[in-house]
Amino acid sequence: MDMKAHVIIVAGGSGSRMQSETPKQFLLLEGRPLLFYTLEAFYYNVYSPEITLVLPASQVGFWEDLVSTHGFKVPHIVQKGGDSRFQSVKNGLSTVEQQTDLVAIHDGVRPFVSDNTISKCYASAAEYGSGVACVDLKDSIRAIHPEGSKSQDRSLFKSIQTPQTFQVSAIKNAFLQEEKKTFTDDASVFEADGREVRLVEGNYFNIKITTPEDMVFAKAILMSNKEKT
Repeated sequence: MDMKAHVIIVAGGSGSRMQSETPKQFLLLEGRPLLFYTLEAFYYNVYSPEITLVLPASQVGFWEDLVSTHGFKVPHIVQKGGDSRFQSVKNGLSTVEQQTDLVAIHDGVRPFVSDNTISKCYASAAEYGSGVACVDLKDSIRAIHPEGSKSQDRSLFKSIQTPQTFQVSAIKNAFLQEEKKTFTDDASVFEADGREVRLVEGNYFNIKITTPEDMVFAKAILMSNKEKT
């Protein structure tokens, strides 16, 4: 690839919803921290992005111990996060070199993003300025109103995932805005700066591991992936 790529992996979870004292990004899956799988997914991609891992300052030492204990060899930059996801991503963007063309922003607890999804997001960003992974809704949905609820056409909606990938200059400019409560992800920041968000087909295994039952799914996905290789 003739475009230089970067990825910012944001991992700021506390583990409360996982009902664990260990932050969820450090939980072991088949003996290895979840974050190892996430970093490796990007490291082995054809775009060969440089990797920035954004962590709360209080977790950096614990991460460094894990890297040393497990002999983890994937090269990466560690950046301290901020008081919100917006601030953490902004801190991560400060590590992206000026000559870099594309940057993906990814949740640290989505370790099963497919190689194809990563590549399609980078390719979309290269051509259109952005590439945001999403999947079709499987369940029926209803909108809640004060007087009750109303069925909605699910074909008009998408479930948004990460990576959310952008041309570097555009997303850095977008993050110069003042933070707003409506910024639920990086795409909403990009859109608020007057830019078009291009959607890219993601993969259903690209789950965000947040609760104990997600770890059950994660183990099943990992075993399925091993059987395919």
